[in-house]
Amino acid sequence: MTTLRRRAAEWRLPFLRSSRSVLPALQWFPKAAVCDFPWETAMAFPHLQQPSFLLASLKADAVNKPFAQRCQDLVKVIEDFPAKELHAIFPWLVESIFGSLDGVLVGWNLRCLQGRVNPVEYSIAMEFLDPSGPMMKLVYKLQAEDYNFDFPVSYLPGPVKASIQENVLPDSPLYHNKVQFPPTGGLGLNLALNPFEYYMFFFALSLISQKPMPTPLHVRTSDCAYFILVDRYLSWFLPTEGSVPPPLSSSPGGSSPSPAPRTPAMPFASYGLHTSLLKRHISHQTSVNADPASHEIWRSETLLQVFVEMWLHHYSLEMYQKMQSPHAKESFTPTEEHVLVVRLLLKHLHAFANSLKPDQASPSAHSHATSPLEEFKRAAVPRFVQQKLYVFLQHCFGHWPLDASFRAVLEMWLSYLQPWRYAPEKQAQGSDSQPRCVSEKWAPFIQENLLMYTKLFVSFLNRALRTDLVSPKNALMVFRVAKVFAQPNLTEMIQKGEQLFLEPELIIPHRQHRLFTVTSSFLSPWPPVVTDASFKVKSHVYSLEGQDCKYTPMFGPEVRNLVLRLAQLITQAKQTAKSISDQCVESPAGSSFLSWLGFGPTDPNSSYPANDPDEMGQDSVRKTDEYLEKALEYLRQIFRLSDAQLTQLTLALGNARDENGKQQLPDCIVGEEGLILTPLGRYQIINGLRRFEIEYQGDLELQPIRSYEITSLVRALFRLSSAINRRFAGQMAALCSRNDFLGSFCRYHLTEPALSNRHLLSPVGRRQAATPARAPRLSLRFLGSYRTLLLLLMAFFVASLFCIGPLPCSLLLVLGYLFYAVAMTLLTERGKLHQL
Repeated sequence: MTTLRRRAAEWRLPFLRSSRSVLPALQWFPKAAVCDFPWETAMAFPHLQQPSFLLASLKADAVNKPFAQRCQDLVKVIEDFPAKELHAIFPWLVESIFGSLDGVLVGWNLRCLQGRVNPVEYSIAMEFLDPSGPMMKLVYKLQAEDYNFDFPVSYLPGPVKASIQENVLPDSPLYHNKVQFPPTGGLGLNLALNPFEYYMFFFALSLISQKPMPTPLHVRTSDCAYFILVDRYLSWFLPTEGSVPPPLSSSPGGSSPSPAPRTPAMPFASYGLHTSLLKRHISHQTSVNADPASHEIWRSETLLQVFVEMWLHHYSLEMYQKMQSPHAKESFTPTEEHVLVVRLLLKHLHAFANSLKPDQASPSAHSHATSPLEEFKRAAVPRFVQQKLYVFLQHCFGHWPLDASFRAVLEMWLSYLQPWRYAPEKQAQGSDSQPRCVSEKWAPFIQENLLMYTKLFVSFLNRALRTDLVSPKNALMVFRVAKVFAQPNLTEMIQKGEQLFLEPELIIPHRQHRLFTVTSSFLSPWPPVVTDASFKVKSHVYSLEGQDCKYTPMFGPEVRNLVLRLAQLITQAKQTAKSISDQCVESPAGSSFLSWLGFGPTDPNSSYPANDPDEMGQDSVRKTDEYLEKALEYLRQIFRLSDAQLTQLTLALGNARDENGKQQLPDCIVGEEGLILTPLGRYQIINGLRRFEIEYQGDLELQPIRSYEITSLVRALFRLSSAINRRFAGQMAALCSRNDFLGSFCRYHLTEPALSNRHLLSPVGRRQAATPARAPRLSLRFLGSYRTLLLLLMAFFVASLFCIGPLPCSLLLVLGYLFYAVAMTLLTERGKLHQL
């Protein structure tokens, strides 16, 4: 910040300090110099200034001045102008930085701004937007004057927008007492937001509304200005050590009081049945000023609610129920960058919540007086994040493409499942790289997030069963999930949580009004005592899935069968990876070049088209085998699988090849119109385990141009041969109909091989194709092959070494081919006689 201040001081004019020295100071500058700073002249003569004069000047500077100079001018404006004047430029300035809500204006393009690419612009932007920078000073300056700004409801996330448009107030207190109905004849609903809320709304929505500009270089999300700003805001407003720093004053000589949020007319109810942390704390205070921390907690609470609402609240619980249908339409599709930012939020929230001291984190601490920040740390994740994150993850697991980009979603999910990784006390690392044992202190978190562990694990199993596990990226994802769930003591705590949920449901009179009502399924007059932990688990499941949910235990028979199928496919994928490795070893280094020339095999079925060619190297195959081997071992530990079970399942699948060494057909059933692939057959094709034998059965002259042929030459030769065939069709037919040697010689060159040995496209019954015989014709396509041209070139080169000219060499080639053709004609006729 000192850099920007120093730069701004260099631009400051002497007449800005006192209105008494305005006219003398103007004598020190030429007229042109004074006109270069119209907004400074307006500052010197406030009684002559128009309401939009400063805004118009800044808009003109945004077009004519470079980025660094514009930021220097903005620093000067923020420091020297009163809030009354800054109020007019604030909405324009926020939009010019973060872009418009409709995505038309890009703004500063923070999502693509990187320090290593644009170091100067990056440094200036980060200093300007820092939590203690000039932009935040402007926010606090306007906040102290209680200004409001209209934010269109139409740009809010879908469920929130639909709820407000239906005159139903959303559950989040972020929207309470803020909805502004349009006047008569007005268009659209607006939210009346204070400056801090307005700034954070735009900042959070720019991640979703703005489409990053195309750049020639690969942009890493973690290196971009936006990602780093999110981290800075989280560290500033949700501190893991100490308290939230107070707002800095924009006046050079003193500090301003902390701006407090507007007091809503209606109760500031938070999620569930709890009131807002701020309002609940203030309600117990005789004076707001008695505890300065109560002034600061509202910024932390607002920041978290804005981030959660804008980034996660795109699917309501009702929409989640509809999403279970395969015909449900997606209203919002998150990007990989969006998911990475959400993961950053979750990791910081875990560190924020785990920064409570042991005596503050204990349940007994609720009965003692605690600060609002400590209370907020305890309730931030379960109250504000859990429900919306669960629905968000369910949508991603069900709708994300089956490719390697799902790794971002996977790591976000695994980060949430492991809050102990972000605890200040580090657990002892086991010897020989053994995984850490999960402490019993995390049992309440696991129980209160049971669906995050169990139902999402089942969703991942269903995804893994449909992906190509031969790919090292997909194998790595299976390995990561298996490794996390195989941590010592984690499985036991998940099982304990399921046992608490599956306990008999009983009537609890003093809790019926809270979240759900449970009825007794036993006739015993003295029902057993239901522990508080059991109630919390049931509350968690029923609040997310509804009273009528059908819970599938993670360690029940249904999920166990899915795990056995996955283990089965892992074994198959390992065999496939080994066969690919063997194929790469057996193929010579120049086989691809020889195939391109036409000398090698050209069968398109000789490779595994389902796999990425970049992932078929020896190193990638080794990684795939390593990931799958470890994943299989972890699954054995989690679900206590025996070697006998896995061996039996592998044998049940059968080998991928039959007795003759040829591949069997993919698993399918015979329908009325031929073969129909089963799910297992589709998996076998995707992973390259089995395939159909595909061969070209049409006109050989019309088959697709191969990679070893010259496209233009093949087409020219086809037109030439077609013209010759039309011109001499009768003569060629007469020659081929002769029964002497000349007829046999012509038939060898002018007729195609017999098609009687070709099969129909469908392998059912292996019926032979009844193709009509084609008329004799000349084919010159062989001359369009790189192989033929290379052989001719080599022949002329060798002939030149023996002093043989092109014309004699051509004559020798023709004579040599005639001898070869006569010999082949005699052999062909003799073969036909043996067949008769």
